[in-house]
Formats: sequence, C-alpha cells, structure tokens
Amino acid sequence: MRIRLPKNTLARREAAEGLLGISPWLIGFLLFTAGPFVVSIVLSMTDWRIMIAPKFVGLQNYVQILTNDPNFWQSIRVTFTYVALALPLGLFAGLGLSLLLNQKVPGARAFGTLFYLPAVLSGVSVALMWMWLLNPDYGVVNTLLGLVGIQGPNWFWDPDWALPSVVLMSLWRVGGSAIIYLAGLQNISPHLYEAAEIDGAGRLAKLRHITIPMLTPTIFFQLVMELIDAFQVFTVIYVITDGGPMRSTLFYMFYMFRTAFEDFDMGYASALAWIMGLIILGFTALVFKSSPLWVFYESDVKQ
Repeated sequence: MRIRLPKNTLARREAAEGLLGISPWLIGFLLFTAGPFVVSIVLSMTDWRIMIAPKFVGLQNYVQILTNDPNFWQSIRVTFTYVALALPLGLFAGLGLSLLLNQKVPGARAFGTLFYLPAVLSGVSVALMWMWLLNPDYGVVNTLLGLVGIQGPNWFWDPDWALPSVVLMSLWRVGGSAIIYLAGLQNISPHLYEAAEIDGAGRLAKLRHITIPMLTPTIFFQLVMELIDAFQVFTVIYVITDGGPMRSTLFYMFYMFRTAFEDFDMGYASALAWIMGLIILGFTALVFKSSPLWVFYESDVKQ
C-alpha cells in the first residue's frame, strides 16, 4: 500500500531537496560574494588601518575623496581618458577584423585561431612582452622605426606617451572580441544579402543596411563587457609603469590597490571601490537605457 504525503509536505521536501542541491553554490555566494559585498559597505564608512580596530567615521571617507584628494581626480582623469580612447578603438578594430575573418578565403579559420590566442595569455606575460617591444633603447618597435629614419618615442617612460602606449597595448586582445563579432556575423541569414543583391545593393550598402543593423545585439554585448573591462585596467600598470611617470598612468584601480595594500587604508580603499562601482553601474545603465534606440533584433521584423 502506497502512502501519499500531504501536498504541503511534498512541497517542503522538494524545497529542501532543491536547497540541498544548490547549497554548494549558495554557500560560495554568501561567503565570497554577498558577504564581502556587505562588509565592504561597512568598511567604507570606517577608518581601518589593518593594525588598529576599525573606527566608524560615517561618510568622511567619501567627503575626503571628493573634496581633498588630488590623486583621486588624477586617477579619474587618466581612467576616463583611457576609456574614451581605448573603448571605441577596440570596438572598431574588433569589428573590422571580424569582417576580414568572415571572408571565404583559404586559411580563414587558422587566422581566427591565431588572432584569438593573445586573448588567453597571462596579463603579466603580455605586459612584459610589450615592455620589451616598446623599450626606447633596444625595443623592436623603435628599432624598426629607426630603419626608416624615425626617432621612436620613449613610450611607457615618457609622460606624454605613457597613456597612449597603454591604449596601443589594449589592441593586443582585440582578437577575442573579433571572434564574438564573427559568431554574430555568421548568424546573419544569407537570404538578406541575396535579396539586397537582387535590389542592386553593393558591398557598402549591404554593410550599412544589413550587416551593422543585424550585428547591433553583438555590438551591444561587446560594448557593455568592454566598457566594464576598460574601467578596471590594472595589470599593465602594476607590472610596467607603477602609475608613472609623473602620475600619467595612475589608473583608478591601481590607485585603489595602492591605497589598500601599500598604505593599508582599507576603509578609504573600500570607499574608492564603491565610487568606481557606482560609476561603472551608471555608464552601464546608460548603455542599457539607450539600447532601444540603436539595437535591432531580427524578431522586430516579424512584429
């Protein structure tokens, strides 16, 4: 004889089993994400120098950052300049490279693999490689420029060229975004191009009226991801420039790291982290808010 439990008992058992099944993830989330998230909010309103007990100071850290911290405003200027230069440059370079890789030519897949490889290399090893390439005395780039009679700059070691050098280095990983664009390109229905050819559209017309509109969801995804990534530049600065010369590469994340792990001012660093989090959140929200104006989905045609 089969005994049937009341529905509420079955529901409780199913809920318990479900919680047990997701418990590894739930415990990890509480310990390593939600927990630090809450603690950082509390620490941002304290004066905590590691060796002494935290002292609650309210919004004093935020007031100090916004009104009396020249390094904060310098790091904001450097970071925003980098985002304004590197973000559009990376988006256009990735899109252009994907258009080339999408051509039906022999070896296209091999080239795609080669272009993607830099995206999976260690950030430290890449930084060391670029430090060698752009060395003003014996670097490959200045050596090649010297062969054609051009005196190469000092790159990372010149205040006027240090930030452009970091922007130039950011193109090294463009192959990763190109592969994502390529996936979007190959998802565009060939019937659209065939219909455009029947109407007499040329390559530029097809690019403007078919490729770009149909690729806007991919561009939207890349814009959000690369925007968030651009605000968090750290490795190349830590390995090569140390924020110099003359604070010309004092990126925000590096300044926050130095405040936390060199000055050991954890409360102040937590406040810096929250300000940057709000900045990234604000820009990301603007991108999402603007997306209905320029992001086109194929399903819109069927509505």
